Amino acid sequence: MELTKEDSRLAEKLFNAYLQNEPIGKDAIPADLEKSTAYRIQHEVTSKKTSGSAEEVKGYKISLTSPETRDLFQSETPLYGALTSSSLSEGVIELESLISPLLEIELIFILKEDLSVEDDVHAILQKSLVAPGIEVPDSRFEDWFPKITLGQVIADSAVAGKIIAGTPKDGLTFGDLQEIQGTLALNGKELATGSSSTVLDHPANAVKWLAEELAGHGGSLKKGMYISSGTFTLPQRLEKGLYTASYEGLGEVSLKVR
Repeated sequence: MELTKEDSRLAEKLFNAYLQNEPIGKDAIPADLEKSTAYRIQHEVTSKKTSGSAEEVKGYKISLTSPETRDLFQSETPLYGALTSSSLSEGVIELESLISPLLEIELIFILKEDLSVEDDVHAILQKSLVAPGIEVPDSRFEDWFPKITLGQVIADSAVAGKIIAGTPKDGLTFGDLQEIQGTLALNGKELATGSSSTVLDHPANAVKWLAEELAGHGGSLKKGMYISSGTFTLPQRLEKGLYTASYEGLGEVSLKVR
């Protein structure tokens, strides 16, 4: 189905909130958006971000990869949002530059080759570098977590904010990423720990899901893209300080929030 005038109007609201860095109320976007409509709006917001500017699509984030997070938004499947140039952070963020940020620990896949829907999880790993990562989800809605609907989350680019990728590793196997522990600390104090098995049983399964889901919307995963594959833990409220995310066998990555 093509974009309607109403879809365009709603996309414009979300895009303006993004540009102005000002939240909108939950009533600004209908709570009962169907997934197909919500994705059309998301894609239009992405188009606006990348049209005639220095922004380009740099990859995707995958959300709701655990039963617990899917239950929060009453979803049977994960969902995705586009990451544009401004989503990639070098590891220092000004808290005031975001609207209502959270923090998650996730592995980030960096594609060495294009992915095909025919690629199984082993082929996906052969075509990817994998980095220790941190994701900072952020929404254009005020007081959003977990108080907005599934359709609103999708329309809002799956609450895409920032990602931080550490030093990636090559040649990792399926077994290398199975049941590994990730730990999040703030100023040296442990906040949360979780397993890679939380992410659709294995993070490579999430990337496989994304490739298939994108294909259904006419998209694909290209060489050089970043994929934030899904959180090991429930989101944490972002605050000022030094965060460190450590992963068994993969190393760690830090984020300084000022």
